[in-house]
Amino acid sequence: MDQVRVSAVSYLNTLPFQYGLFKGNKLPFMDVSLDIPSVCADKLLNGEASVGLIPVAVLPSLPEHSIVTDFCIAADGPVRTVLLYSDVPVEEIETIFLDYQSRTSVNLCRILCKEHWNIDPTFESTDTGFEGTFSGTSAGVVIGDRTFSMKRTYQYVYDLSEVWKEMTRLPFVFAAWVAHATVPYPFIRAFNEILHFGIDHLDEALHDYLTTHDDPGNLRGYLTESIKYRWDVQKQKGLQLFLQKLSELPSL
Repeated sequence: MDQVRVSAVSYLNTLPFQYGLFKGNKLPFMDVSLDIPSVCADKLLNGEASVGLIPVAVLPSLPEHSIVTDFCIAADGPVRTVLLYSDVPVEEIETIFLDYQSRTSVNLCRILCKEHWNIDPTFESTDTGFEGTFSGTSAGVVIGDRTFSMKRTYQYVYDLSEVWKEMTRLPFVFAAWVAHATVPYPFIRAFNEILHFGIDHLDEALHDYLTTHDDPGNLRGYLTESIKYRWDVQKQKGLQLFLQKLSELPSL
């Protein structure tokens, strides 16, 4: 079998996936890289990876592909690590800085502004180091592990997944395992088993991490309560609704 390049998200929410990929059954024809979500998307779009845990906002841009495995990164309520920070109530926000590491969460914020909060702020792109630099009527979407230790304190913090749940009564899918159509089924089956191993050994993955790292803040609760890994019908409905609403957004 030809080498299959896999791009997995490097955030803590993928800790059980990482455990399966690096501690589970080794596939000699698999090459794994750990990347921020936007890079996972770029690698799949550019053909640098054949399988990726990619932000679901990228799905409409992909050629022939399929969502594979029994797993995803989702939340059914508060997720803790996809947040809108602001010094003022959401109705007073005039500008929102959008996290450069994100493809899905920033568009989720745009949807919530339009359909839930009924506000029309200016959206600004960002680069490294933007976290905590906005103030006044400027707010910012920040995602991932950086939210555990945001140095600047904001009076208002909106959990975007929680707001989505309030608006739709559905879970929100942030990322899914996606493969190009050319990836053979025997690999997909073996890859799914590796992810199963990681999910089944979440406690061991957590123990290994905390042996060498400080707990950023109730990591066990985050992985076992905030993050939902199992792909199911409700998550499929949530994803379909998000993609529909995404298609109705104007280009930035």
